[in-house]
Amino acid sequence: MVDIEAAVGFVVAHGDAVDRARLSWLRTGAQPPPGLLDDAEVGQTLDGGWPATLDGTVSSVDATCFRLSELDDLGALGRPAARRALDWLATRQLPDGGWAEDPALADVAPDWARPGDPEAGFHLTANAGFWLTVAGLDARPSGPLDHRVGGAYAGVVQAAAQSLVARLRPDGRWPSFLPAGWLSAAVLYRQEMFHEAARIQVILAERMPELSPGDAAWLAATLRRVGIDGQDWLLVRAWRRLTETQRSDGGWESDDGRQFDVHSTLSVIRSCR
Repeated sequence: MVDIEAAVGFVVAHGDAVDRARLSWLRTGAQPPPGLLDDAEVGQTLDGGWPATLDGTVSSVDATCFRLSELDDLGALGRPAARRALDWLATRQLPDGGWAEDPALADVAPDWARPGDPEAGFHLTANAGFWLTVAGLDARPSGPLDHRVGGAYAGVVQAAAQSLVARLRPDGRWPSFLPAGWLSAAVLYRQEMFHEAARIQVILAERMPELSPGDAAWLAATLRRVGIDGQDWLLVRAWRRLTETQRSDGGWESDDGRQFDVHSTLSVIRSCR
């Protein structure tokens, strides 16, 4: 079994103030200090997105999704900054239901967000669709909880799901990077496209033994965030993989370097919430 108390100890010992605030929110629902949330929103552009670089001026789909993931761990998706970002994402949807980065970001975009690249486009569609799915099921500032499938962004998320399904191969494989698999499965699950989501999950289960600790944590947190039961067979396998890869210090290794190990560990804690 995953040792959550050891994971908590790792974050406390090695995390910064933001990491510890994320831990408190995930563990107890404690609201972070307002100043910390303001700092987490720094750099937002006038159109509502966040740029790909600190000094950038062009909003990035990939960077905005990353910022939303950080704000979600602080319980801040209902704040005005996050809502502006989500509305910006919705307006960036292409006629075919997908997303692509602005061509102006070609020199700074990572491979998974490269403008004009079909694999990157699929990944961005899964990522943007996921965050609009998550937020669409939350309360809007102006009204009560929206119970439609997809919530406040129902039409946008439905079009995203159709775009993803149209590109799935018959065996459930997806023409993109590995994380696009669990992001897509989450979107399709919330759209009640259970057969399509299950096909992706079968492929993910086959690849579970080769998943890095960071990827296994991301997968588990993503599927749990859209309400997939903790006893789901794929999640059980993910937690088995995480149990095998938890270090003696309580943390998990990130693919992006030791400075991101706390982030991977927080993802595991989020998935067990």
